[in-house]
Amino acid sequence: MHAASTEWQPTAVAPSDRDLEICALDFDGIVHALPFPCHRDGPDWVDRGGRAHTDIQPTHWRKWSDPR
Repeated sequence: MHAASTEWQPTAVAPSDRDLEICALDFDGIVHALPFPCHRDGPDWVDRGGRAHTDIQPTHWRKWSDPR
């Protein structure tokens, strides 16, 4: 099961029931991890609060690890 893994996983297997750290390509083609947690909402990606859909195409994900 991918949920306990800290390894990056393909977005095709991303769960929709938890916060995830996601990476996406920027305009220069460089992969960056987003600095906030997101989750899937159907085909879309939403920030943690569920208030804003992110306008990105993520490349991969892993379990969000809150640095508190």
